[in-house]
Amino acid sequence: MHEVNFAVLGCGGIGRRTLEVSEDKEHLTPVAACDRHGVAVDHDGLDVDELLAATEGNIDSGPENRDVATDGGAESLSDSAAHQTPMGSEDGATASEGGSASGGVKQSGEDKGVVASEQAEPTEDPIEAIIDEHEAIDAVLIALPNFEHDFIPRVADRFADAGYSGVLVDVLKRSRVIDMLDDRSETFEEQGITFVCGAGATPGLLTGAAALAAQSYVEIEEVEIWWGVGLKSGYEDNRGTVREDIAHLPEYDIEDARGMSDEEIEAVIDDHDGVIEFEDMEHADDVLLERAGVCDAEDVTVGGILDVTSDEKPTTTTVRVTGTTFDGETGTNTFQLDDATSMEANVNGPALGYLKAGVRRNRAGEYGVFGPAELMPGF
Repeated sequence: MHEVNFAVLGCGGIGRRTLEVSEDKEHLTPVAACDRHGVAVDHDGLDVDELLAATEGNIDSGPENRDVATDGGAESLSDSAAHQTPMGSEDGATASEGGSASGGVKQSGEDKGVVASEQAEPTEDPIEAIIDEHEAIDAVLIALPNFEHDFIPRVADRFADAGYSGVLVDVLKRSRVIDMLDDRSETFEEQGITFVCGAGATPGLLTGAAALAAQSYVEIEEVEIWWGVGLKSGYEDNRGTVREDIAHLPEYDIEDARGMSDEEIEAVIDDHDGVIEFEDMEHADDVLLERAGVCDAEDVTVGGILDVTSDEKPTTTTVRVTGTTFDGETGTNTFQLDDATSMEANVNGPALGYLKAGVRRNRAGEYGVFGPAELMPGF
């Protein structure tokens, strides 16, 4: 495979870990990264160690992530997106407080966020700054918050409108966003864009595992995805991840979660003694498996347990695919993730793997919208 120059939109937990993991992936060179405050670009490859050290403990987090700094103060993410100036940490995950190897990194002011790095410069429109470099970028990982369902699709619009021809990859979770991307498929095909959606852990890694497990059968009866995540660092260091998961509880939706204060989120966590169980989540695995021809969306269920009191997984992440074989037997194929693998490993490794697969498709002239299951053996 030829070398791949890629950019990361968003330098929260997922964005930072993606840059880190890329150093262990062959043929990948990060050439640009940004957050709401600034952008770092180096066509020869970013100094990832310097960027991460300079911004350690210096990432915006909390409900204010839905705001974007402007000359006139702060405006909501929805308003700023409409004005094409959105940016933030995709999950608000931060490292421990206390500075970094570079010492004395500001938590606020003109040098907050990515701008703390010597490779970065401030900008009022960081997405546009990345788009300006699009001719030197083969692929873009979108690690941005999606507390508005059409936010990531609108980011994709900006790349298409600018004439970008390459790969866009996201790790979004919600089923309804897939339809919004499909509505743009013709535009992507005309522009030469290969969009790989839902390319994290679930959907993503587990969706692909389900598609592979389904190969034993001629008809699928049920796909059950059950995940476990332990986050001992709690809400403070994993704000976006926890906030988005709470939106899956039956009492809440994405708009509720977006508007809740830190204290309200923490109260929900306390009500569950730090261990929250989810059932029938609106995860895009269902739509992605259906579009790949594996099964009907209604045959897919996703649930799991989030424990913010322990780094150990509260339950083993498991995919169970039940179906009928060609000789009429009913069976269940089971795929399990080792409990030692972290959430970061299971999101960022697959995301970059799908990014590389998307680049192969793009260079072969295959454009449009692809789910992770469509990059696996066909059912």
